[in-house]
Amino acid sequence: MTQSRDLEDRARALLALQTVAYALGVPAGEIDQPTRGAARASLARQVAIYLTHVAFEMSLQRCASAFGRDRSTAAYACHRNEDRRDEAEFDAFLDDLEVCLRAAPPPAQLLERA
Repeated sequence: MTQSRDLEDRARALLALQTVAYALGVPAGEIDQPTRGAARASLARQVAIYLTHVAFEMSLQRCASAFGRDRSTAAYACHRNEDRRDEAEFDAFLDDLEVCLRAAPPPAQLLERA
């Protein structure tokens, strides 16, 4: 992995994390802890990992690294959210957040415009 790609992956993960924090009303600092933390923070982190994987088309390994987690943790987060997509309200919620994240410009473009 290159350092540049790692930085871009982390930037995407932080964007997803901040978006989920806002949408769920969970402080970003609670979500981005090295430990599991409270149930609501854990759920928010799982949603952020899932959205990073889906919206930015990153591999599970890259998502895990960007969040400082193990690949199996990222896989679990994705499986859990896929299972919950059967709930219409939760599915619509994830769709809205995914559209929002996909609309964000890539990190490299932001640097070129500055």
